[in-house]
Amino acid sequence: MNLQSLVVEVNGVYRTFDRKTVLKNISLQVTKAETFGILGPSGSGKTTLVKLLNGIDEADAGEVHVLGVKMPALSMLQSIGYMAQSDALYTELSAKENLEFFASLYGLKGGNRVRRIADVMEVVNLQEHLRKRVGQYSGGMKRRLSLAIALLHEPPLLILDEPTVGIDPLLRQSIWRELKALNAKGTTIILTTHVMDEAEKCDRLAMIRDGELLAVDTPEGLLQATGSASIEEAFLYYGGARQ
Repeated sequence: MNLQSLVVEVNGVYRTFDRKTVLKNISLQVTKAETFGILGPSGSGKTTLVKLLNGIDEADAGEVHVLGVKMPALSMLQSIGYMAQSDALYTELSAKENLEFFASLYGLKGGNRVRRIADVMEVVNLQEHLRKRVGQYSGGMKRRLSLAIALLHEPPLLILDEPTVGIDPLLRQSIWRELKALNAKGTTIILTTHVMDEAEKCDRLAMIRDGELLAVDTPEGLLQATGSASIEEAFLYYGGARQ
């Protein structure tokens, strides 16, 4: 793997909460312009791992580097677009006010700020709801607004924690088209999912269960290695459901 193209490097990471080890000796690498999926059931450690990548949390052992910088590092705020599993939105404000607040954090100003707000609201199909108070949004609309905020500052790295939960299938297709277009422009995307058809859209997949990394490969490579007909079957194979 070309070291110059490395965007994320995780080496021997452990994370423990209340004496329970949530991540056990995780090591992986993600390269530039890749869509890298982290696949696993609820409680497998996916969200903990992306929090370490994003610098929200810190490993008990091992190291995480993003774009060559050891995490956590406040200086990386503008280089990462993060969409959390739970929506971090100000519900008493309108969508526009939320977007303007985050735009100011990212240093977006003037015409560029106006243009980016319009662009991202178009991506998530919320243009008509720009001035609506977020407290009046449905759960799916809040997810879409969270994604718009993550895309706002055109970061080189997008980290998305279950980005399409609660979003209708048609819009989900549209969002994936946009993610692939960002890949083509050089954006690296890391996302967690437990949806198998989304996992198949990733360039490479990390399968995680009970805090342990089971396998990392292309979807095709995982199918071939396990003799499986589907990603779900391959995941069950690595999880020990098949002998």
